[in-house]
Amino acid sequence: MIVAFSVSPLGVGEDVGEYVADAVRVVRESGLPNRTDAMFTSIEGEWDEVMDVVKRAVAAVEARAGRVSLVLKADIRPGVTDGLTSKVETVERYLNP
Repeated sequence: MIVAFSVSPLGVGEDVGEYVADAVRVVRESGLPNRTDAMFTSIEGEWDEVMDVVKRAVAAVEARAGRVSLVLKADIRPGVTDGLTSKVETVERYLNP
């Protein structure tokens, strides 16, 4: 499964990069395949391990901010691995025939 999520502190002002970095650090240290862009962090793995990482990423932000916003989107497709890369490669093939 692939989960794309965004976690942000609320009530801490406009500059949230430091808080978001705490969440991304948890994801990167998990060892699971992941990518971070301007809007979301995507992570790939089995349900329980991915959701555990998301929970810990939220907790990392929550530790410094009393209120947290979480947006999550999941692609649940058993048996598929390397979807994080292969989905992008498929689109690129159509863009660059």
